Amino acid sequence: MEGSAGAIGRRVLVDGMAGSGKSTFSRALSAKTGLPVIHLDVHYWKPGWVKPSEDAWRETQRNLLAGDAWIVDGNDLDTLELRLARADTVVLLETPWWTCASRAFRRGLSKPVGEMPEGCEDSAWRRLRDEWGLVGIILRHRGSEAEHSRALVAKRGQHAASYVLGSKRAAREFLDGVAGD
Repeated sequence: MEGSAGAIGRRVLVDGMAGSGKSTFSRALSAKTGLPVIHLDVHYWKPGWVKPSEDAWRETQRNLLAGDAWIVDGNDLDTLELRLARADTVVLLETPWWTCASRAFRRGLSKPVGEMPEGCEDSAWRRLRDEWGLVGIILRHRGSEAEHSRALVAKRGQHAASYVLGSKRAAREFLDGVAGD
C-alpha cells in the first residue's frame, strides 16, 4: 500500500536499505505517536564491536519485541520474519540507492547521531571503514534489497498494514498524516 497513514498500530516495523533514513524516520514517528524506538543497530553489537551468534541475535530480538508497543528499525533481512511476526504496521523506506549511498558516504565523515552500542568505542577510522563499506553493499544490493523486503512482507506480513515510501517527501507526508496519541 502506498500513501498516507492515519492511525497506525502499536508495533511498527521500519525497514529499508542502509542510509534510507530508518532511524530519522523512526525518531520522528516516535515523536508523533509516543511509541518507544528500538534501533536494532544499538542492540546488535556486543562490547568491542563483536558480532553475536545468529541464535543470540535472534533471542535478543525476541526479547526486544516482546513488548506491546514499539517502533523497531533495522534492515537485517535474515531475521526480518521475527519482526514481521510481531508487527501490526510495516513501513518500507524505498529511498533511491544513490541517496542511501551518499548518506552513508557523508556519515563516514561525521560524528554519529544517536546512540552507540554499549561498550563500543567510536573512532573516525571505524566510521570511515564501516560507513564507506556500506556504500559498496548498497551498490551491490541496489536492485534486490527492496524487492526482497517486499516479498518477505507479502509472504510473512499479510496481517500488518503496509506502507511503501519512496522519497523524503512521501515520508514527510506519511508522518504528517499520522494520528498522534
